[in-house]
Amino acid sequence: MDLSQYAELFLAEAREHLGVCNQLLLEWERNPAAREPTSGIFRAVHTVKGMAATMGYTRVADLAHRAENLLDALRRGTAAVNDDLLQLLFRTVDLLERAVELSVVGREAELDVAAVAAELEQASARIAPRPARAAAPAATPAPVAPAAPAPSASSAPPAVPGAAATEGRLVQVTLRPDALLKGGRALIVLRKAQALGAVHGVAPPPAAFESEDFDGRLAFRLESSAPVETIVQAIQGAGDVEHVTVAADDRVEPRAEGGLEGARTRHLRVDLRRLDALMDQIGELVIARGRLNELAALRRDPAIDDIAIQVSRLSIDLQDEIIQARMTPVWQVFDRLPRLVRDIARDLGKQVAFRIEGKDIELDRAILDELMDPLVHLLRNAVDHGLESPAERRKAGKPPEGDILLSAVRERSSVTITISDDGRGIDRAKVLERAKREGFVDPHADTLTDDQLLRILARPGFTTADAVTTVSGRGVGIDVATTRLRALGGTIEVRSEPGKSTSFVLRLPVTLAITRALIASVGRERYALPLTYVSETVEFGETPTTTVEGREAIVLRDRVVPLVHLRQLLEVTGDAPPPRRPIIVLEMGDRRVGLVVDGMLGQREIVVKGFDAPRGTLPLFSGATIMGDGIPALILDAGGIL
Repeated sequence: MDLSQYAELFLAEAREHLGVCNQLLLEWERNPAAREPTSGIFRAVHTVKGMAATMGYTRVADLAHRAENLLDALRRGTAAVNDDLLQLLFRTVDLLERAVELSVVGREAELDVAAVAAELEQASARIAPRPARAAAPAATPAPVAPAAPAPSASSAPPAVPGAAATEGRLVQVTLRPDALLKGGRALIVLRKAQALGAVHGVAPPPAAFESEDFDGRLAFRLESSAPVETIVQAIQGAGDVEHVTVAADDRVEPRAEGGLEGARTRHLRVDLRRLDALMDQIGELVIARGRLNELAALRRDPAIDDIAIQVSRLSIDLQDEIIQARMTPVWQVFDRLPRLVRDIARDLGKQVAFRIEGKDIELDRAILDELMDPLVHLLRNAVDHGLESPAERRKAGKPPEGDILLSAVRERSSVTITISDDGRGIDRAKVLERAKREGFVDPHADTLTDDQLLRILARPGFTTADAVTTVSGRGVGIDVATTRLRALGGTIEVRSEPGKSTSFVLRLPVTLAITRALIASVGRERYALPLTYVSETVEFGETPTTTVEGREAIVLRDRVVPLVHLRQLLEVTGDAPPPRRPIIVLEMGDRRVGLVVDGMLGQREIVVKGFDAPRGTLPLFSGATIMGDGIPALILDAGGIL
């Protein structure tokens, strides 16, 4: 029986449970006297052990079983957990994560768990000096619960329709509702039954175990002379079995009850590649829709207009549904970060209270997958550079424990993620001095704005650290974060107050694939500008201009807005610009700029395509799109302009 088809599902489920272990261990470390985390970790490890045993991953199951022994001893005993035990459990969870990853790709033999397994056994013996339970057998699933008494007629599981009334005993099995890998468990049930005799008349058929409609109930005929108790005990050995009924009368017919529909699952795991393919197809449909609308406008045929309107409506609805299917709450990334912060703080000898807000905010899965690296680099900087040591904080009149906040907020059609700390702030004088020495700023400059500060910190190799450590000092953190965010169509800002705080603000589009944009023209070319960062438009020439710090600007509602002429930026020559031109006011946080273009051609939904700019090109473009007439247009990067 091939269980490899369940490997990806096992990997996803195991990661979730081990993530819970990390969260509960952090909670336990903050409050060692608490007993609740022990039970939660025990349940998570027990589940991983059962799944691993079902899949045949013996080393994962064995390591999880030994961790379960220690947790059971802690759960039942009166001994308080200490730092050494917590560190052992943290290392065990790390090793389990590694073991799961290797097992799924068939490299379990490379894993050495002997040292940690021995430590777990020794710790269990110290806490509960009694004969330790035997390690989990390599070829069997999780420990089998005692056979439950036969349920009453009112509590018996509904019979599964389709089991033929043939020779042999009718066996009906119901898996637990919360059982993971129901399909795999059902196959194990059949294997256990086959060890006792011939199995036939399986309903639903084994091929249906992979379906989302399989609710964990199955029936089959078993030709065996074994006692009923033996059959029940053998089948319960598959694990996660809630009910087993064995009919004593061979003539009993399975009842065809209609109880399956209500029990069907409402959720389905879908390979992200399928969603990516769907998004690509809807992108092509959006392009085709644009061309159809342009043709309909040229033909002015009522029949074509009706079809174009109907196709537009249907494609918009389909597009919205696919985008919603791709949306994922940020907690799936955020929940992996508390352990990271804890380990860095421990290595640096710092005390950190790490808080997360806005876990339910949703982002496109493609963006969320790329967000981990920037967050890791920024959090490393916050712990290392931002927060002071406990002694320094006491001297400055602060509590010894520093505070780091990671928050997500939805703003219009974008998501803002902020990483802030209450540390020493960025030493602007030190940054300015080093920037002058390396020739990044004017030698006569005496101060740095937040924007200038970020541009300097984001330069490859720039660092204010005096020595390289395992955490930071190589000058790649802000550079990596800025580069990755720009590739995602997002931006990053820094705000720092000396001696009080530092905040990095990340602004990201909700989805990458399809966005609404303002189409502008310069010369004979068209450019798309995502509406996320468009504040308003005014007309150049009618609004008085002024000069501020050597830059042309306008005053808009008592605020100075510097101007950028896209024609000059792109070095467009030839046709003279029109006398009346629009100014597109871009806004990103506290920064505003007016982009002067030759004309505006309206708003459209565009499909974002990857764009590899030629070497030496100005960093003004974040991608490309195909217009309704089939001609490509470049997408302007608001962050590069601001």
